[in-house]
Amino acid sequence: MNKIRPQNIISQKPIYTGALVLLLVLSCGVKKNSIDSDHTIEAPSKLIFLNYSITENTQGNKSVSFINKTIVDGKARTVDSKYQTTGIKGDLKCSQLDQNGQYLQSVYIKNPLNKRIEYINDSLQFESKALKLKKSSFSLRLPLYPKTRSIVIAEVTDSLSNTKRLNMNKLDLK
Repeated sequence: MNKIRPQNIISQKPIYTGALVLLLVLSCGVKKNSIDSDHTIEAPSKLIFLNYSITENTQGNKSVSFINKTIVDGKARTVDSKYQTTGIKGDLKCSQLDQNGQYLQSVYIKNPLNKRIEYINDSLQFESKALKLKKSSFSLRLPLYPKTRSIVIAEVTDSLSNTKRLNMNKLDLK
């Protein structure tokens, strides 16, 4: 059997050359970018930074006061690990709502009035102590969903994660 060298195929058989060129042209092809006419451009990703103050009166009722907010362009890398996935009694639930009052996202925050501090005692040993505060402040950093129209803070009232809104008007964003 005779061996055929590639350069001999091209030089001796013009049909092979034409087929090779046609194959290259078809394999590269022209890509057509199709754009949906109904496709809407999404708003750039945004983050919202919220600052609140919380107080507890002598009857044990909590009140939250809004301090300030900052909205910036950016994207949350991951779901922030400092927020819990479920709450226990006394924790707070921060929810983003759309214009119809439907929940878009919720995060749970450990009760900011319960603080644990560590210190060195007189014997130079570490000790830990739980403090029950009457007033504290807390901050949140959340991805801001484009459909978010308001943010509400509620307190978890039982082990089933039922909540009651704290006596603060909802924060309207639009």
